[in-house]
Amino acid sequence: MFSSKKLVCLPLLAMLAGCVSSEKAVSKKDASAEGVPENELSEAVVVAPDTASFEVSQRERHMLWQVSDSNSSVYLLGSVHFADPTFYPLDTAITNAFDRSDELAVELDMSDTAVFMQIAQQSELRGKLPAGQSLAQVLPRDVKKQLDSICASWYLAPEVLYGFKPWSAAMTLSSVAIMRLGFDPNLGIDFYFLRRAKESKKKVVSLESAEDQIAVLVGEGLPDSLGIYYLKSTVSQMQLMDSSVTLMMGAWLKGNDSLFREAMYMEPDTDSLLEAQIEELVYISRNRKMADSIASFLTQDRKVFIVVGAAHMAGKGDNVLKLLRDKGLTVEQH
Repeated sequence: MFSSKKLVCLPLLAMLAGCVSSEKAVSKKDASAEGVPENELSEAVVVAPDTASFEVSQRERHMLWQVSDSNSSVYLLGSVHFADPTFYPLDTAITNAFDRSDELAVELDMSDTAVFMQIAQQSELRGKLPAGQSLAQVLPRDVKKQLDSICASWYLAPEVLYGFKPWSAAMTLSSVAIMRLGFDPNLGIDFYFLRRAKESKKKVVSLESAEDQIAVLVGEGLPDSLGIYYLKSTVSQMQLMDSSVTLMMGAWLKGNDSLFREAMYMEPDTDSLLEAQIEELVYISRNRKMADSIASFLTQDRKVFIVVGAAHMAGKGDNVLKLLRDKGLTVEQH
């Protein structure tokens, strides 16, 4: 199904899946034609139309929380890893919070070339099937037929995916689908703030390691049967992609975490046990580490602006916001 698991996709996945392009995606050439200088697009300083700017300024809430203990506070922003020019400029409530902070914390500093290359190389290496094996050999016939049909409609040779393990194929498929809707990883909220941090010479802190991210991208430690289930549910619900992603992006722009959660869980679980295993790898175990790191920032009285995927805040159960409140911290949405 297209649920929370599909929005874990990192900008890296879209780059690895660069075999397709979106007609809706804004290229540098398109931007220049519309009066946006190429250098500004490269820095993600994209000026939205006047009407969009007006809507942004009128928002009452954002995917932004202030987390406080008795004598200090940090800011926590839910990110979408893919976005488009209409997300910019960000509201001043968000950018001012960033400006007031001394450090930026992200899931992983993907602006670090060494880190990026490690993730790219290891994800491909560990996400590929052994030589001589093909995804087509392990998929149920009906799933392979659906996958082939999707690839045909996207003018994508299915063989591009056949070399991947089921989990990695599902991740890549979802990333390509999001890109086809016109959302660009280079305009993602986390990338935007990584660029801002570099410009303002703020220290960047990674909440996770490259190994943590790779484990999520390739489904490390999970049985092959779970990977097949994940790919099967991704393929079977691909037709819901448009409405699900559109709802999520709209919820982010409105700062409506309840609506974001609704978009994440539009479809009922078909196998609650398998879904729970996926949820644990993709979110819950990571949420615990993130909450611990955020609490430690407060203990050390550090002024940190934290940017992690919005699904970590909006997910069911032990999301980051709940875990922080469980620690006795004050969490207020801005």
